[in-house]
Amino acid sequence: MEIRNLGSSGLKISAIAYGNWLTHGSQVEEDAAVACVRQALDEGITTFDTADVYANTKAETVLGKALQGERRESLEIFTKVYWPTGPGRHNDHGLSRKHILESINGSLERLGTDHVDVYQAHRYDHETPLEETMAAFADVVHSGKAHYIGVSEWRAEEIREGHRLARELRIPLASNQPQYNMLWRVVESEVVPTCEELGIGQVVFSPIAQGVLTGKYKPGEDYPAGSRATDEKGGADMISRWLKDDVLGRVQRLRPLADEAGLSLATLAVAWVLQNPNVSAAIIGASRPEQVTENVKAAGVKLDADLLTRIDEVLGDAVERDPGRTVSPAKRDFG
Repeated sequence: MEIRNLGSSGLKISAIAYGNWLTHGSQVEEDAAVACVRQALDEGITTFDTADVYANTKAETVLGKALQGERRESLEIFTKVYWPTGPGRHNDHGLSRKHILESINGSLERLGTDHVDVYQAHRYDHETPLEETMAAFADVVHSGKAHYIGVSEWRAEEIREGHRLARELRIPLASNQPQYNMLWRVVESEVVPTCEELGIGQVVFSPIAQGVLTGKYKPGEDYPAGSRATDEKGGADMISRWLKDDVLGRVQRLRPLADEAGLSLATLAVAWVLQNPNVSAAIIGASRPEQVTENVKAAGVKLDADLLTRIDEVLGDAVERDPGRTVSPAKRDFG
């Protein structure tokens, strides 16, 4: 397993991280989820990403059980706060001081640990002063409940102001967690240059575009039984943006390029995001242990410039690059 620093911080993490966004506690039964975590450990993965909102807190509980007995100092555990949890009342979401300080305690209890390595703002909160949010994160860090803080899907200007406040409060803002893959590159023009300047590393999710970049979805054919595209609980709404015949056809044209590189399409996709020098880790998910093994093969792979150019030529205008597509919700989106 390749080990990388998280941005310019001293924290070292595995280049392949294991995440349980759409699986543990919902799509995958607990025994299978535990088997995937055990496989991740066997493959050398030490970094595990979750969030309190995943399966409405159940995912944290499953991950905590799966990691029981492991040496805590040998793991890097990330979780997040922002989205509604519990019954979803008016203080059950956002980045207020109340929600942050209550949420970290719940996350630690479910994970079975006294601290997380990185505590992340799952989105930007337009309803809470950023000064309040960052002061609450500072209290979490200074109390020893988190070593570092991070953000997820923040825009460049939001990251810059958060970093300024973090420095004033003497806490390390070390990471951003955006969606990033061959088809979704909205962070490249603004977020990545800002983070490079500030020493913040990307820990990216959906490197295989929720399975589209595995090539299992083919133009003009029914979706495979049991796949994410057919599972309303497993992210069918998120994957739908790419289930167009033009996009699926372009993905199939990547297969010869993957073959030349001696990689599966999935491994090529994960290796592709790891070529970006600002990417500290790519988060993979799995419903079966063998998927973990396949994706881990991307660690340490170097893709040559010619191959990267040919990938761009194949995908063409199917790639989304608009930085404006990184948006945090307003109050009305909570209903």
